[in-house]
Amino acid sequence: MTSTTSSSPVKTVRRVLQRQIMPIDRDFDVFALYVDPEDVALDADKYEVGGSRAAKDLNNAAIRQSTTTGRSIHPDQIESRTALRVKSGERLSFGTYFNAFPASYWRRWTVVSDVRLTVDVSGRGATVVVYRSMANGRSQRVTSATTGGEAKGSFSFELPLKPFIDGGWYWYNVVAGDDDAVVESAEWSAEVPADRAEHGTTDIAITTMNRPDFCAKLLTQMATDELLRPYLDTVMVMEQGTDKVADSDFYPAAKDALGDKLRIIEQGNLGGSGGYARGQLESVRKGTATYALMMDDDVVCEPEGIIRAVTFGDLARRPTIVGGHMFSLYNKSELHSFGEIVQPWRFWWMTPLDGFSRWDLQARNIRSARWLHKRVDVDFNGWFMCLIPRQVLEEIGLSLPLFIKWDDAEYGLRAKEAGFPTVTFPGAAVWHVPWTDKNDAVDWQAYFHVRNRFVTALLHSPYPRGGRLIREDLNHTIAHLVSMQYSTVEIRHMALKDVLAGPHGLHELLPDRLAEVNAHRKQFTDAQLQSDREAFPEVRREKPPRKGRDVVEVPGRLSQLMTAGLSPIRHLRPARKLSKEFPEVEIRAVDARWYRLASYDSAVVSMNDGTSAALYKRDPVKFRELMKETAQLHEQLVRDWPRLAQDYREALGDITSPARWEETFRPWTDGASDTDG
Repeated sequence: MTSTTSSSPVKTVRRVLQRQIMPIDRDFDVFALYVDPEDVALDADKYEVGGSRAAKDLNNAAIRQSTTTGRSIHPDQIESRTALRVKSGERLSFGTYFNAFPASYWRRWTVVSDVRLTVDVSGRGATVVVYRSMANGRSQRVTSATTGGEAKGSFSFELPLKPFIDGGWYWYNVVAGDDDAVVESAEWSAEVPADRAEHGTTDIAITTMNRPDFCAKLLTQMATDELLRPYLDTVMVMEQGTDKVADSDFYPAAKDALGDKLRIIEQGNLGGSGGYARGQLESVRKGTATYALMMDDDVVCEPEGIIRAVTFGDLARRPTIVGGHMFSLYNKSELHSFGEIVQPWRFWWMTPLDGFSRWDLQARNIRSARWLHKRVDVDFNGWFMCLIPRQVLEEIGLSLPLFIKWDDAEYGLRAKEAGFPTVTFPGAAVWHVPWTDKNDAVDWQAYFHVRNRFVTALLHSPYPRGGRLIREDLNHTIAHLVSMQYSTVEIRHMALKDVLAGPHGLHELLPDRLAEVNAHRKQFTDAQLQSDREAFPEVRREKPPRKGRDVVEVPGRLSQLMTAGLSPIRHLRPARKLSKEFPEVEIRAVDARWYRLASYDSAVVSMNDGTSAALYKRDPVKFRELMKETAQLHEQLVRDWPRLAQDYREALGDITSPARWEETFRPWTDGASDTDG
């Protein structure tokens, strides 16, 4: 086909953008992400609610309310990977996460201007109804078609993308007539320039550490999808553990299926950033794949999502990082975040303020959630699933050597400054353990949170001295102090000292810093975890709780401010004598907030993962020592920030270069460190 412009004709070809899919294993927990039997119950427009505080609070509570009526589909209605049966007289909607078409993303970021929806359906009296939504969530009926008295029908609908400048989706509903209707297939396609007719290929870079079965199953998921195989160049597993993926019972099947596309690369534990950087380096070196896709080892993937990410990247106006979404591995219909930004003043990653995190699409579907119809523009995408064009890797370098935390955010910010956007793309996703179920603010990961956040801010913060960052970090450190989390404060101090030491030690710290952090924090009782409650003394208190009540309610803001002001003074005083031998209270992980811990002199506190607990004990001498060091370090950060920012920015190109990373990998590349298949 040829389209004519004012200058010269442009040859185009038709290319499939997205196809209708059903769950691979008929997992009932994920049905809501593929097909939806529920009606639309759209929440109120915030501009209709107005500015009243009470009205806004009421509306925000209503937005989270479930709209499901309990309707469901039976697993037997799934006929195949692409086909679904709709029972006679019933209606099902494909306005879902994996089957609606994210029109606003295609309009904003790609060369596509119009799409064609083709639906093949069987069953007399079956009707296909096409809908679109606007950025405010309101839906409109676009067109429809019916098989009438025919046994089968194939319908095509030409649909423009022009009305989707701010947001909106296309989708279709199918209503069965007197017969059951089988939606045999559906495809979204578009005319694209002929030089973009062929799809690109991707290397998969998986960093793994002692999760052999999980990783081997992930490899099998990708290996057994026949449509995905042509999109795969090399699947690289960066093996950094002692419990090898090659020893898993599930590995032989994955190896046989992937064949020469599989490569196992063994190296020391250099964290996620070290593993992904190795995959990036190998991908750039061989230069045969269009993209390198970062993927965690402990995810369940939807193979179609990889195809869609590659397709979107192929048709993007300029080289674009394409990320997937993360659903909870424990509650599979719960979306962790629809997109993430780095809030520049606080310099903290977050869901944009006009969005929601931990959104259950089974409780309230896309069509009923007004906010899900706005296009979300992001600063970065987590590397649990993130497709990076090789051109971007070649132009801006590889990952920073940060071990874990902030490597993905920093890379997104670096790419954005170089003119390469990141798009978190609806319809591409994995299932992963959500961050909210981890304890990474107080365990060994706290070191990397703090150090890497400051390194990233020094590189990219637009504000003098990082905006609110130093003050916020000071507040957080004091909160840990009054919570008797001395091990956390110690490693936070280690992190700040490493930041102040400058950028050139980052590579040298990569192999050994984790062991050093763990050894240092284990000196403190709050880091000495016990799985058996009997390892701790019984609870005893010198005085019973006032009126027999411990604090269980969440205090108001004024009460929290008073606690924040008075607690540091209380912690300078001697601890109650009995608390030195016995915990005063047991506190569940969910209740272990600073304003609750601050009122005790000792406590047994359970961890977020539910497997262990630790004994917290107040130590006024240690508190005084750490408080003094906290003030000194933050004062030095304020004083040295301009010089440090210049040093880090000047060193960035060298630190992230392939040549510098090659030096870091040399202990594992001088010998035989990898195998093919």
